[in-house]
Amino acid sequence: MEFTAEMIAGLLGGSVVGDKNAAVHTVSSIEGGKKGALTYLSNPKYEQYVYSTEASIVLVSNDFEPAAPVSATLIKLPDVGAAVLKLLEMYNAMKPQKKGISKMASISEKATVAEDCYVGDFAVIEAGAVVEAGAKIYPQVYVGDGVKIGAGTTLYPGVKIYEGCRVGANCIIHAGAVIGADGFGFLPKPDGTFDKIPQLGNVIIEDNVEIGANTCIDRAKTDSTIIRKGVKLDNLIQIGHNVEIGENTVSSAQTGIAGSSKVGHNCFLAGQVGIADHLTIGNYVKIGSQSGLDKNVPDGEIRFGSPALAGINYHRSFAVFKELPELRRRVVALEKEIKK
Repeated sequence: MEFTAEMIAGLLGGSVVGDKNAAVHTVSSIEGGKKGALTYLSNPKYEQYVYSTEASIVLVSNDFEPAAPVSATLIKLPDVGAAVLKLLEMYNAMKPQKKGISKMASISEKATVAEDCYVGDFAVIEAGAVVEAGAKIYPQVYVGDGVKIGAGTTLYPGVKIYEGCRVGANCIIHAGAVIGADGFGFLPKPDGTFDKIPQLGNVIIEDNVEIGANTCIDRAKTDSTIIRKGVKLDNLIQIGHNVEIGENTVSSAQTGIAGSSKVGHNCFLAGQVGIADHLTIGNYVKIGSQSGLDKNVPDGEIRFGSPALAGINYHRSFAVFKELPELRRRVVALEKEIKK
C-alpha cells in the first residue's frame, strides 16, 4: 500500500515542502533511504544525510531550514519523534496477524485457550494453563502447569514460562526468555558441598510489560518475584528470586539484580548495572552503565561507578583520577627538591 506526502501530512498535521504526490510504501533510516521509502530527521547530527538520502519523503521539524538543496519531499511537523511513533504503530498494525491453533501444538485437555488465540507449531501448553483472548503463542513456546497468560500478550519463539507463573495483559516476551526458573539458592554444608533450597514461589508479570530476548526472571523461594506494570527490560537481563521491580522502570541489556532486592518505580538502569542482594532502590533513580550498587539508594538519586557513587561525587572523583599521572609527576619532583 502506498501513501502520498499529502496524505501523510494530513494524517500527522504537517505541511508539505516539495512534491505533494511523492509516494512511499516502506520506512527506512535516513542513511539507508531508497526511492519509495519514508524516513525522518529527529537528531540534528544526522542532518548531513538529508542532502544525500534517496528516500522519497523526509519528516523534519517545523524549524528545519535546509543548508543545501534537498531532492526528497519534506514534511514539516511540530514533533518529529511523536509523528514517527504514530506512523510506525500504524505500519505495524497493518502487518498480517498470526491466527489459528496449529495441529502440531501440544495442548493439554485441561488447559483453557481462547478461540481467537494464535498457537504455533510445537508449542506446549500444560494442564491448568489459561491463555486469554488475542494472545499469540509462537512456535516452541512452553507454557507450564497452571500458568496464566493475559489477553493480547505475545510470547515469541522459544519462550519458557514455568509452572504457576502469571503474565498480564498486553505483554511482549521475546525469544528465548525464561520466566520462573529456580532462584539461585543453595545452603553450604560443613563438608564444602551444597544443599539445594527448594524454590516454591512464582513470578508475577503485570500488564503492559516488555521483556527482551534471553532475559531470565527467577521464581521466588516463597511468595513471588514481581515485575510491575509498564516495566521494560532489554535483552540478556538476570532478575533474581524475590526481586520486585516497580512500575514503568526501564533497564538496558546485561543488567543483573540479585535476590530480594527492590527497585522503585520510574527508574532507569543503564547497561550492565549490577545490584547486590537485599537492597532497596528508590523511585526515579538513575544508574549509569556498568555501575555496581552495594548500598540502598534514596528516591531521585543518580549513581555512577563501581562501587556506585552519587553522580556529582563520581564526576568530581573522575576529574581527579584523570589528573593522577600529572599529580604523581609533581609529587616526585617536589620530593627531589626537598632532598636537595
